[in-house]
Amino acid sequence: MFETAEIGSQLSDDAFKQLMPGLREGLLTAQYEMLNRARTEVVIILAGVNGSGRSETAHAIGEWLDPRHIAVVPDLAPTDEERCRPPMWRYWRALPAKGRIGMFFSAWYGALLGRHKLPEDGALNGEFAAINRFEQMLVDEGALVVKFWFHLSQRDQKRRLESLAADRKTHWRVTKDDWAQLKHYDTVRALAERMVGGTSTAAAPWFVVESGDRNFREATVAETLLREFDRMVVQPPPTPTPVKTAVALKPRANGGQATILDTLDLTLALDKGAYEDALVTLQARLAKAVRRKRFQRHAAVAVFEGYDAAGKGGAIRRVTMALDPRRFAVVPVGAPNDEERGHPYLWRFWRHVPSSGRLTLFDRSWYGRVLVERVEGLCSEADWRRAYGEINAFEEELHDAGIAVVKFFLVVSPREQLRRFRERQTTGFKRYKITADDWRNRRRRPQYDSAIVEMIERCSTELAPWTLIEGDDKRHARIKILRTLVESIERRCR
Repeated sequence: MFETAEIGSQLSDDAFKQLMPGLREGLLTAQYEMLNRARTEVVIILAGVNGSGRSETAHAIGEWLDPRHIAVVPDLAPTDEERCRPPMWRYWRALPAKGRIGMFFSAWYGALLGRHKLPEDGALNGEFAAINRFEQMLVDEGALVVKFWFHLSQRDQKRRLESLAADRKTHWRVTKDDWAQLKHYDTVRALAERMVGGTSTAAAPWFVVESGDRNFREATVAETLLREFDRMVVQPPPTPTPVKTAVALKPRANGGQATILDTLDLTLALDKGAYEDALVTLQARLAKAVRRKRFQRHAAVAVFEGYDAAGKGGAIRRVTMALDPRRFAVVPVGAPNDEERGHPYLWRFWRHVPSSGRLTLFDRSWYGRVLVERVEGLCSEADWRRAYGEINAFEEELHDAGIAVVKFFLVVSPREQLRRFRERQTTGFKRYKITADDWRNRRRRPQYDSAIVEMIERCSTELAPWTLIEGDDKRHARIKILRTLVESIERRCR
């Protein structure tokens, strides 16, 4: 694969000087066009063998473009804070907003490239698939992903490192890792070929750059960036498709439509004495579970979704009452703000992924993409349909990082919901809880029911199952939630 990047291509100084002014003008024009539209974020990945000129090329890109709108993300070892979270957390946080450019050194390929031994094919294919899903999601959300692999032959890499090491102005740039990579060049090259081949997709292809000659290298990068920038500038904005809420439902015996929601017994209830006894017991178990030494190597995420007035807030309060405030966070989720709209929709949730030893409770969550955004037509059908797979992949990453993912959907009958709505309207300190949106959502309950059923069918997985909560009796609902959460955390920390 890399043979064509070892043929010794060069570009004379005169040819380089004639070529670059036009490329620089085109790049700057395209950058400002993307910035003004604020529709596309650009992710540039600079990866390659050590000594291939990635840093020099990054400096050059900063000269060609307006550096005020570029953020550089180095390939440093993870910090203590980053090691306490899933590996992708630090890259999600660093993603540029729409209109801006993020320049990543190695990025999410860094851990893969740092090996000096080829992993098993199965393990590699799994990593490639995860990366491809992530990059496809970025592109589907409007990003431009441009990936460069800077290549040198083993002879050229050795010559390059020796030249840098011999110059007292640049000798500090050559490290033990550089010499180690040269020693394992054949393995690094084989791994890179597998990586480029396995993660070069139509959405995010790799561009292999022959890096022996600086002029040729920089001209190749400039031409590629201009071509990719222009492609995004002339691309028309996406046109939302009509929202369809139909979902396959099972027939009821009486001829209607039965769903999993119909299997719930909303008459389940607890008397006050049984509730108070169970509440004390389960809160004590929860407090103990999150203080255990084993939990300090794990974390937990609790997701609360449900119908309006189903009791999410009250249930969350019964959970947090048992805990030291330093051990948990509650994240209320509403409509995204301007900063959040400038990033992929999962970005604002990745920011709140807990570190080891902590519990984060989401009052509404990433499922808004397949619920309210779907029903209200706030995103295209293509967007919410692909979200099921993206959400499952997100939750799998959390689980693989040692985080217990516990999801509750609170169901309340139409009659009980109406009673609670009216109570809120007539009670002064509850009136703020009822809005025109609540009444509109109630009228659209059939559409929400269809979206809920499909969400459960698509996103209740072995790693992160949905727990449906019968919510007409608040005591029963709170105890079921506490018991499920405690048992999930205890099971994760065995």
